[in-house]
Amino acid sequence: MTQSAAMPPIKRVLLKLSGEVLMGEQDYGIDPAYVARLAEEVKLAQEAGLEVCLVIGGGNIFRGVAGAARGLDRTTGDYMGMLATVMNALAMQNALEQAGVQTRVQSAIPMSSVCEPYIRRRAERHLEKGRIVIFAAGTGNPFFTTDTGAALRAAEMNCDALLKGTSVDGVYDSDPKHNPDATRFETISYDRVLADNLKVMDATAVALCRENDIPIVVFSIREKGNVARVLSGEGTQTIVQKD
Repeated sequence: MTQSAAMPPIKRVLLKLSGEVLMGEQDYGIDPAYVARLAEEVKLAQEAGLEVCLVIGGGNIFRGVAGAARGLDRTTGDYMGMLATVMNALAMQNALEQAGVQTRVQSAIPMSSVCEPYIRRRAERHLEKGRIVIFAAGTGNPFFTTDTGAALRAAEMNCDALLKGTSVDGVYDSDPKHNPDATRFETISYDRVLADNLKVMDATAVALCRENDIPIVVFSIREKGNVARVLSGEGTQTIVQKD
């Protein structure tokens, strides 16, 4: 179902970034220069009048599923992955505050020495005061991805859209990295994504967005300035929404 995509009216948005984008051109870890560039993108979105919250994955540091595949207990691995997301959140907070943007990190796993615990009303107050809120440690539970954590926070914060920044510029009918003839969708339904097992986000996250009618906007975070372009309706993207 390909048709021209139109961004819904947006006041509050949750931006979900994979941990891998924080690596820049490195093979592992955090590239401070690239994080600073991402922070500028987020700052531009806020300056456009949006209330912005963030969720960042942890795959650049540790991935619980990969650890489990190598013999690590899955629950332990997932908790280690959650701690990796806190490290990424602190790196992004530092970059945003160096760019002059007030930022708060809230973790689903309490660690009061380094960030706030997740409290929904406090997070809403931060957003109302013009601060960017970074939600860390996923849902705080093993066996749930940061995609699901992002969908959950987007629902709790009454976000108008969930922006998923990836290394590809939308949702395709097959992997464009392996199939040069793959077709990109302008818009696609939640049901089609789930039925065809398209790798947008994990199924729990997509179902949560469907239940709460939160559009998922999939776009490439690799292109400089793309966050602002997508939010203005000019960038290349796929919108996952109801039929």
